[in-house]
Amino acid sequence: MNATDTTDATRWADVDRYLSDTLLPHDPAFEETLRAADAAGLPQIGVSPLQGMLLRLLVSAVGARRVLEIGSLAGYSAIWMAGAVAEGGTVTTLELDPHHAEITRRNVERAGVGGVVDLRLGPALDSLAAIEEEGGDPFDLVFIDADKPAYPEYVRWALRLARPGTLIVVDNVVIGGRILDPAAKDAVVMGTRGALELLGAEERLLVTAVQTVGSKGYDGFALALVTG
Repeated sequence: MNATDTTDATRWADVDRYLSDTLLPHDPAFEETLRAADAAGLPQIGVSPLQGMLLRLLVSAVGARRVLEIGSLAGYSAIWMAGAVAEGGTVTTLELDPHHAEITRRNVERAGVGGVVDLRLGPALDSLAAIEEEGGDPFDLVFIDADKPAYPEYVRWALRLARPGTLIVVDNVVIGGRILDPAAKDAVVMGTRGALELLGAEERLLVTAVQTVGSKGYDGFALALVTG
């Protein structure tokens, strides 16, 4: 990152802070969730407060009763979404790391949404297969924010567990612009490209992507609506 990039990143973070302070309600539960994640040594790779509110707005906009999240981390995004699910609804969140899962469990209980969040521990692909085997209703919204090499498989599973009208949100699809670098062949970039190519080729989807800057740097997310 050169000097200009550093200046830009500082400005992005400052603007993020201003917008959060101006637009978002003050809720100690979210602040405590972030403090608990930091104290536990979890990486600071979760969504920002503004992105958390965006997820809440999307859950509310589609009237979601069943939400699926692939990648819990500390439960921060799950707590945002749990605040908007329809009455009697659930946020099913999948986490591989037992330490992360325990932090998530504590955080959702502290935030008062323990009865809404269904935490599944284990490899996500195993959990997804188990969910399909259970035969429940399709999910109304799917949020994918986990290991990037497996993104194509997560997109395929999102489609299998969806219905017409389901919204699929895929985080971190720009990767600081590396998604465009022809020399970038690592598993993170290749997995993300594979997911985007699947989304773009799927005739049952209306898809867009939005680039973002802010406290999380330069990245973006894809939005896909299942139409058939």
